[in-house]
Amino acid sequence: MRSWRERVLHTTLFEAGGLVLVTPLASWLTGHGIGRLGLLTVSLATFAMLWNLLWNRLFDRWVPTRRRNLVQRVAQALGFELGLLVMTLPVVAWWLGIGLIEAFWLDLGFMLFFLGYALIFNSAFDGIVQRRLARRNN
Repeated sequence: MRSWRERVLHTTLFEAGGLVLVTPLASWLTGHGIGRLGLLTVSLATFAMLWNLLWNRLFDRWVPTRRRNLVQRVAQALGFELGLLVMTLPVVAWWLGIGLIEAFWLDLGFMLFFLGYALIFNSAFDGIVQRRLARRNN
């Protein structure tokens, strides 16, 4: 089981990387200024960090191993993204002044992006932690 310290580090790195990648992309795709989108993405990232901590802690209890297979990784990433989508959709629609359907398609696009990002990030993060733990135990 991962410690809270490890989960906070994981979440912080994940969200920081996501913000760097997604804010300019969102601004370009929507035509909204980077400042307006930046405030939204920082707010969503803050919420996502809290959700990430909770979701991954729950997932650690359901799948208590560091060696997860692809199906488990997909379930971990998909569960996080779907939960976040449901909770943030109304906020995105309101903030950007768009309808729920348009916000859904925008969120779906970013969910798919972050699904792939989460698979890659989580696998890399766990690999690095496993190597560090192996070195520490030798």
